Amino acid sequence: MTEYKCGKLIIEGKTKKVFELSDDPTLCLLQSKDRITAGDGVKSHELEGKAAISTATTAKVFQLLNEAGLKTAFVKVVSDTAFIARKCQMVPIEWVTRRLATGSFLRRHSGVPEGYRFNPPLQETFFKDDENHDPQWSEEQIISAGFKLNGITIGKDEYDIMKYTTLVVFEILERAWATRNCALIDMKIEFGLDTNGEIMVADIIDSDSWRLWPSGDKRLMKDKQVYRNLSTVTQEDLDVVKHNFKWVADQLDYLILPHSSLVVILMGSPSDSEHCKTIAKYAKSLGLNVQLRVSSAHKGTQETLRILAEYEGSCEKVVLIAVAGRSNGLGPVLSGNTPLPVINCPPCKPENISQDLWSSINVPSGIGCTTVIYPESAALAAAQIHAMHDHLVWARLRVKQLTNFIGLKQADMKFRNAVINSFWTTFC
Repeated sequence: MTEYKCGKLIIEGKTKKVFELSDDPTLCLLQSKDRITAGDGVKSHELEGKAAISTATTAKVFQLLNEAGLKTAFVKVVSDTAFIARKCQMVPIEWVTRRLATGSFLRRHSGVPEGYRFNPPLQETFFKDDENHDPQWSEEQIISAGFKLNGITIGKDEYDIMKYTTLVVFEILERAWATRNCALIDMKIEFGLDTNGEIMVADIIDSDSWRLWPSGDKRLMKDKQVYRNLSTVTQEDLDVVKHNFKWVADQLDYLILPHSSLVVILMGSPSDSEHCKTIAKYAKSLGLNVQLRVSSAHKGTQETLRILAEYEGSCEKVVLIAVAGRSNGLGPVLSGNTPLPVINCPPCKPENISQDLWSSINVPSGIGCTTVIYPESAALAAAQIHAMHDHLVWARLRVKQLTNFIGLKQADMKFRNAVINSFWTTFC
């Protein structure tokens, strides 16, 4: 923390303080407190060690989201109880996503049984107002409020971006927690706009932010609901809550692991290396490990089968991409001799595209290799296969879809505003 000089206190909440950084006006420091609260602060206790656990939990969650390619305000941890974040003006809305009906939802919707499953997840929004117990707000109320933050007025487009991002955050964390046999029941997040007016996930995500049920069993809950449910609070009770929070922070270590999903790109000739390097670039951007090999099914059949046996015997999770033009024997030979997934991506040339493509499509019966033309498509197809078992690859794909949505939304806003400005220039 010695690198950073804290300036004035920006805001102090029930469980944290936020300070300006004197040396960089675009950043701030979030300092957690050893404090646990419930019921809009009506219930409150000191919980020694909570600040460190909260900071560790938040850092690991944001690291996972950043690894997936999501834009967040989190920058780096600077002490056991503090981290640096991009300085944001916060949207005063809590975005809640629910997979199962429980808690306050049941109180507001009588007749719905606990455990009712929402597919897709249910999304709700609440205006941050402790005095009025954070009332639920509709889309129309949020847009009509006209919040102006760092030069941006929150309208329909900004609402849509935050709504989609909220869903993606929930689904990424839900998939991640499922690898630890733990069900993410619901969670809340908040958004801020940085000094450039960019919307990003901000604030803190820790055990105050969600419900977690190991093995999907409510009786095993590890979240703040344990504290909320206490009618009286003893030191022993607080120790249990602290132990649960520490368990959550420790489990998060298993959710961010080195990349383990492998794509092997086999080219029939080194002359196809540029095509293969392009596939590799896209594959790496999706969190895949990549190896390039050269082998001709026509000229070196035995060597091709030896390379295949090498990967079958590795016990790694492997997807094969066959790059061969003209008469493509590589993909069909691989597919006919292994249960591993095989994707053809021939390096088609404009003058021979129909022949090159046909040689990859017109395969004998009993052969299951698929064919795509573009390098990006080959990488995406391989990633989608790996996403069935790799939650980090799945997260990268989900964020890519979100990025496409935001890009189109921003392009539409730009052209729409250009038309409006042109109208006023012409007629005013």
